[in-house]
Amino acid sequence: MTVSTDVPYAMTRLGMVMAPDPEDPFEAEGVLNPASGRTPDGRLHLLPRMVAAGNVSRIGLAEVDLRDGVPAGVQRRGVVLAPDEGWERGRNNAGVEDPRTTWVPSLGRHLMTYVAYGPLGPRLALAVSTDLRSWQRLGPVQFTYQPGLDTDLNLFPNKDAVFFPEPVPGPDGRPGYAMIHRPMWDLGWLRAGEGVHLPAGITDERAGIWISSVPADDVLADITALTRPRHHRCVALPQFPFEELKIGAGPPPLRVPEGWLLIHHGVTGYIPPGFDPTGQRVTYAAGAMLLDPADPGRVLARTAEPILVPETEDEQSGTVPNVVFPTAIEQVDGIHYVFYGMADAKIGVARLDRIVEGVRHETPIRLVGQRPRPDSSPADVDTGRSGDTASAH
Repeated sequence: MTVSTDVPYAMTRLGMVMAPDPEDPFEAEGVLNPASGRTPDGRLHLLPRMVAAGNVSRIGLAEVDLRDGVPAGVQRRGVVLAPDEGWERGRNNAGVEDPRTTWVPSLGRHLMTYVAYGPLGPRLALAVSTDLRSWQRLGPVQFTYQPGLDTDLNLFPNKDAVFFPEPVPGPDGRPGYAMIHRPMWDLGWLRAGEGVHLPAGITDERAGIWISSVPADDVLADITALTRPRHHRCVALPQFPFEELKIGAGPPPLRVPEGWLLIHHGVTGYIPPGFDPTGQRVTYAAGAMLLDPADPGRVLARTAEPILVPETEDEQSGTVPNVVFPTAIEQVDGIHYVFYGMADAKIGVARLDRIVEGVRHETPIRLVGQRPRPDSSPADVDTGRSGDTASAH
């Protein structure tokens, strides 16, 4: 089936909002790839990945400073998640990495997906919170066995997971809490010579975007059901030149008039075996897809060209040069802003614009499930730190 390339959205780069604090050892190797959300008082926060020496990552909390309504900097509020659990640490590695958070009104919680860099490499894990400060781990994601795939998704490392902000139709017609994710099929990292194992129906070895879901009724009865997704399907594989090596999801899907807008990343260049990002010679660029509201596993349109590419010094020079890596999206005064990692070292922000008849407009877009911003005074935030904690995208 031919998919349209008409996705009427663009990103306008605005600048950097967060750089490593040279006095903080937890940020010695960078701050990057943040999640985002609002605390109960309505204040906007980022949850950056903070990388200490040895590629050990923690997840922090940073309140966003606004200048004339535009994100312009942050105030740090400490660490909210560290690799304190055994399955988040190996003998020579550790990390809780690349969080993505979605505020889900029907659950009254922020859902966080993150990468636990444990004994068997990067695996997906979930945590929930009502205030962004205190997080309850639900544990590692355990994909339900699906005989038609002729494999077990739990065998494979997985990244770039994010939830929709509301229940969406599943393939069985039941509403469910759906999660986008990106399994990786090469098991050579675990066992020399094991190589690539593809699920049934997949012939392209490159990592792509998948969707799985949990029936809404199951989650309402037991929040830990979120860790046991089912109905696994491939949504999209690399297709265009800027996606040559792999693709992966960015921020939570955004409900727009055309469907669900999913900002994603595409990668070109060379990636060596393993999970050390410092050996990569790559370019990460941002693209966009529109997913069908009636079937979010179906792509209606996708950009043939990237909507943001590394151009500034901060994006072209860093831990992994030539990277823009969008991971969060928030609305301020009717305008949507996308936060993204810059060269695996800093955090930037771009405005999301809607294109109408070839002209960019800072048009307000309804973000389904966004927590309203009440008029109230800021709450105190615990700045305590914990734990010992990081891998490539």
